[in-house]
Amino acid sequence: MRVRLEGISQSYGAHRLFDGLTLDIPSGELFTLLGPSGCGKTTLLRMLAGFVAPDAGRILFSDRDVTALPAHRRGVGMVFQDYALFPDRSVLANVVYGLHARGVGRDEARARALAMLERVGLAEHALRLPGALSGGQRQRVATARALVIGPDLLLLDEPLSALDVKLRVELRALVRELQREARITTVFVTHDQEEALSLSDNVAVMDHGRIVQIGAPEAIYRAPASLFAADFIGSANVLPIERIEAGERPAMARVFIAGYAFAVQGTPSAGVRRPALAVRRETVAISDATDAAVGANDIDGTIEDVEFRGSVTGYRIATPIGALYVDAWTAVAGRPRRRGDLVRLHLPEHSVVVEAAP
Repeated sequence: MRVRLEGISQSYGAHRLFDGLTLDIPSGELFTLLGPSGCGKTTLLRMLAGFVAPDAGRILFSDRDVTALPAHRRGVGMVFQDYALFPDRSVLANVVYGLHARGVGRDEARARALAMLERVGLAEHALRLPGALSGGQRQRVATARALVIGPDLLLLDEPLSALDVKLRVELRALVRELQREARITTVFVTHDQEEALSLSDNVAVMDHGRIVQIGAPEAIYRAPASLFAADFIGSANVLPIERIEAGERPAMARVFIAGYAFAVQGTPSAGVRRPALAVRRETVAISDATDAAVGANDIDGTIEDVEFRGSVTGYRIATPIGALYVDAWTAVAGRPRRRGDLVRLHLPEHSVVVEAAP
């Protein structure tokens, strides 16, 4: 089912959250709304569910206007952040509930619920109360309850945020597998960039009620459209640019930062008033400083701080163009580096020119 929001506006008192927002979600996709707390992503999800009505605009499900339709008539399944299970009913009773509400007969409802619990690995816990389950198991129950009704649209409101890292990875793989099997149009809300990148067909990056970029995860990661997108999707060094010149090769430019020139791909838009270079931490190559001449896009610096994080080691390095942060794979980084070490950094040509904040 294709989902479309047209000209959505919403205010809370004097605060204008959305102002003519439009969004198109293709049928069968797992589409993620990604952004910081307060950006409006959960409010949009609740509008799709029918829990919040927009002040203006339309919500369309496959060209059917559902803006005024109550939640129980929209054919939507929803998984909440806090699970929203009935604590005094068994796991089976929680999953069966939505089927009974839709008039499915007792025997058929029980059979469908047990089959779904089997699919999420919880059939042996069918008669337990939710309080006897772990957080990950309760989330599986909530997911089974949402899917068992065969919804046209599945909504997921940060369902994995309360779980530990290992469980989050396991459950997001399960969610993706179930969604692909059923080919249900799914809208996933999260502030976790890794979740969004690993799960989604497409991602909408949100900031203060606006959608600042929509695209496939890899496209947004490699070519962020703004400083906000560059810094929110992953971690980027942001370096103010003094001036930009044409490059030595087609589709290249030279940018000057603190008097140093660097080659970058693409021709920055003339409309960028405060250009900055966004360089992802993990794309900066680090090596030992040598007596050899500094090459193109190279700059020398001194390690100021080292942060060991297991598979990745982070460095803060003082350079003539400012502090640069580098994330290097520990296993391939060579000998351990220490504070005070002199190093040479290489900034990749595919770094992106964006407009800096005002």
